[in-house]
Amino acid sequence: MAGKKNTYTSAELDWAEAQLESWKTYVDEHPLHTMKDRIELKPTARGGLIPMVIASIEAQGKFIQETMKNYLALLEVVERLREKEDSKLQIRGNTEVSIIAEDFLKTRK
Repeated sequence: MAGKKNTYTSAELDWAEAQLESWKTYVDEHPLHTMKDRIELKPTARGGLIPMVIASIEAQGKFIQETMKNYLALLEVVERLREKEDSKLQIRGNTEVSIIAEDFLKTRK
């Protein structure tokens, strides 16, 4: 049963790392200083078209800032998950490890 829990934690860690990479790529590809209002033509009731702002610079900037906040929050979670995965000891059987052996296993890297 413990093996399954490790698998889920490992899968969550893989997903979170992929999400971090995706957010980082998005933020890198959309720098704040190059943003412009996104304008599209909206049809009117009489069949004409008028320009309409779909996403203002401010709204896009706010979205980028929120994405960066989410990135940093998820980064902390990923680091905690990594520490949790690294701290797990791989032991065969249902035996308990003595304090000396546990210290050795933690410091052997």
